[in-house]
Amino acid sequence: MIVRDHIQIITGTSNSALAEKIARYMNCKLTDCTVRRFSDGEVFVQINENIRGADLFIIQPTNPPADNLMELLMLIEASRRASAMRITAVIPYYGYARADRKDRPRVSITAKLVANLLTTAGADRIITMDLHASQIQGFFDLPHDHLYSSIVFNRYISDLKLDNLVVVSPDVGSIKLARATANRLGAGLAIVDKRRPEANVAKVMNIIGDVKGCNVLIRDDMVDTGGSLCGAAQFVKENGAKDIYAACTHGVLSGQAIEKIEKSAIKKMIISDSIDQSKHTLTDKFEILTCSDLIGKAITRIFDEESVSSLFEDYPVT
Repeated sequence: MIVRDHIQIITGTSNSALAEKIARYMNCKLTDCTVRRFSDGEVFVQINENIRGADLFIIQPTNPPADNLMELLMLIEASRRASAMRITAVIPYYGYARADRKDRPRVSITAKLVANLLTTAGADRIITMDLHASQIQGFFDLPHDHLYSSIVFNRYISDLKLDNLVVVSPDVGSIKLARATANRLGAGLAIVDKRRPEANVAKVMNIIGDVKGCNVLIRDDMVDTGGSLCGAAQFVKENGAKDIYAACTHGVLSGQAIEKIEKSAIKKMIISDSIDQSKHTLTDKFEILTCSDLIGKAITRIFDEESVSSLFEDYPVT
């Protein structure tokens, strides 16, 4: 791959390791910038190289704390003032995606608010991966490329050569992802019916489908506290499942999630590197797959003004 002179990649502090992998894949270096905190906690950013006329890609997941989102907004704004030709915000994990509707009185639709902030800051294009709800794409008034990690996960799962496999959706919201995975892997499909009496609390009620005597893959877009995932794993185990694997794109892993997963019926927990896990101590039960090649391919195609749709081939819309 040739070295590119007019494409530049910048990263904040939320996942610099992923940005470095993407830069290596593209055979280019990260543009030097400074991101630091003042003593009162305010964020300071400065781009230390000339980016005038550059096709600029800013790689920054917006997982908590909110400083990660603030860094992204400030990097976009600084880039606009520095006369970058085009600014693309590459957001492997789009924070606040679960606040995508007004499901109770007087709440914020924060996923839309974040989309507005990115537009106001000066982004020209957005790249995301495995949004919590695909319709969030409609919140943006900018060109938006939504990538699917299935091309990465399905390849890994296929290599496990699991016989008599059933893909399980841990809730109704993940049915489309689970069905697409089952179709691609030639596996069966089951759905866990749950109720959520309050935020971050889930209660398993029933299972639709047969998992008795089967290897199970629980597929979801993210794992946060781990309550829903571990509850689903225990439920399918009690219904006769053999080995239980879980594949969740975004490893938020808040609270006691890691401890819960370690004690659960899950044999292998597969996540991507969309969120930096360097501050967590993960055991061999966890497998981290890199999404750097997928994102690097998308960036290359956008820079070359080529179609990105070929990267969606591993995600059938069924």
